[in-house]
Amino acid sequence: MTQGLPRARAVRQDVSARPRLFVVVDTEEEFDWNAPPSRTETRVTAMRHVVRAQTVFDRFQLKPTYVIDYPVASQPAGYEPLLPIHAEGRCAIGAHLHPWVNPPYSEEVSPRNTFLMNLPTAVQDQKLKALTETITAVSGKPPVVFKAGRYGLGRDTARLLEQQGYLVDQSVCPRMDFTRIDGPSFADFDSSPFMMSDVLLEMPCTVDYVGWAGALGRPLHTAASHPSLRALRGIGILSKLGAVNRVMLSPEGNTLTEMMALARMLVDRGARALTLSFHSPSVVPGHTPYVRTQRDLDEFLERIERFCEFFFGRLNGQPDTMLGFYDRALSDTGPHA
Repeated sequence: MTQGLPRARAVRQDVSARPRLFVVVDTEEEFDWNAPPSRTETRVTAMRHVVRAQTVFDRFQLKPTYVIDYPVASQPAGYEPLLPIHAEGRCAIGAHLHPWVNPPYSEEVSPRNTFLMNLPTAVQDQKLKALTETITAVSGKPPVVFKAGRYGLGRDTARLLEQQGYLVDQSVCPRMDFTRIDGPSFADFDSSPFMMSDVLLEMPCTVDYVGWAGALGRPLHTAASHPSLRALRGIGILSKLGAVNRVMLSPEGNTLTEMMALARMLVDRGARALTLSFHSPSVVPGHTPYVRTQRDLDEFLERIERFCEFFFGRLNGQPDTMLGFYDRALSDTGPHA
């Protein structure tokens, strides 16, 4: 469950304004995505190649937020490649918490406990403090943007973020329900930013349904996702028919055509804040399910570049940063719809 995430008020989006693009990179260790969680999987060798994606962002004057987790923040091989980029003002550094590799190591390592929201509040607090202090020591300033690993955000987590000085959270993954694996459900959320409190801004991941089914897309997709129908592969059939497809604004697991369709649909509906996201190990073949070969990597980077060309060209978009948007959000809010 989402544990009753607070939604104090919406952030107004001026439909006459140009749409804005943000980039958030889940900057983390390398591990086997199909294996049980392990505290020993803390390699960060992919970080030396993070410039592969940064070069694309530089071309479009995009300043990504690298939300880094403890293995990255605590190992020179993890954080050093980011320091010159950060010092030159070409990126921001935030926090990303994978509980199983973030001290203190007081909880049992289990799939359920990979979701931060499932841990006792005191343990969440201790882990967040350890991560925040470690990032502050290496970057020179405390992080103010947070993204929970596996989107494991709960009400207590949000309260702790505010107490520890965070201004922006990016953990909500709209239209997704992870309750089957003891995670949160964001099925009732869309990608619109909102204030969780007077000072904490939620900038959800950009996820929604596209297809000719229109408003019927969500109930159709939900019905096809039911365990009793999973064997019939209803979701795949609906997608192939073009009726409904759930798409995330990410080069991981989504085609360029899907990403462009999602962005165009959201902008046409009035959305003016879209976030592109992916995992840092994807910049090296073999570390994530999305990039297994050199060809996969080439196509991955090309999707990012061509989407940016589309967004800043066809959609007349502009680059933005989380903190820039935050400053405007504080003075431009209204009642939550």
